[in-house]
Amino acid sequence: MATGPDEEKLVSLSGAPIWVHDEPTPFQAPEGEMCLAEISAHIEQHLGPVETVFHELVSDTVHIDVHIVLPTPERNCVRLVTSGMSDLPMTVPENSSAPRHAELMMTLPPDWRLDQESLNSDEWYWPIRLLKILARLPHKYATWLGVGHTMPNGDPVEPFAPNTRLCGAMIVPPLTSPDAFDSLAIDEEKIIRFYSVLPIYQAEMDLKLRKGADELFERLSSKQIDDLVVLNRPDVAKKRFGFF
Repeated sequence: MATGPDEEKLVSLSGAPIWVHDEPTPFQAPEGEMCLAEISAHIEQHLGPVETVFHELVSDTVHIDVHIVLPTPERNCVRLVTSGMSDLPMTVPENSSAPRHAELMMTLPPDWRLDQESLNSDEWYWPIRLLKILARLPHKYATWLGVGHTMPNGDPVEPFAPNTRLCGAMIVPPLTSPDAFDSLAIDEEKIIRFYSVLPIYQAEMDLKLRKGADELFERLSSKQIDDLVVLNRPDVAKKRFGFF
């Protein structure tokens, strides 16, 4: 990640930088979403009808909404897609070609509960919370998110919910969506890149720090793991011993 005024740079065993964030920028009320209509139309064109939108009542720096797309005949899953993260540019490294504007998506099983009563429980709400945290992070800490970046859930690290050991997030391409969904051109200067958030295990975060993101990507691919959230999927960083 790019350095900001309150970041400390460390280096992992793979040689990749590790950024330790200190204090976020002070609270600042956003002016309102700039590209809500364009993002909504983009989601509906490529993923399906937006069933509902979770609007923030109080926002800091950027106003983050989460759009809900229910399962469609083409794809039997639930999509959560942010809007508002792209209102401000991310602080990408100097002379980098990395996208400066981004939004995030999570792909959930078709039976994921999104009714109000269920969302009172961490077992069902945590993907929405995670998207909001990650979407705001680049703007609060003057940093950026891109493919291969990983973020632990807290310090010390804790599982996202009692029913899973998943405890970190990795930014990956939107592997299960149409290619045309990947980016949205607002004008000649502003192109929004859409990323997926893949929840990962502690051992997988450790593997990425030791051997790099490519090694983790290869292991996930070998197990045919894409960006669909599976609470108890195999941990690809764990070794298995014995005969098969």
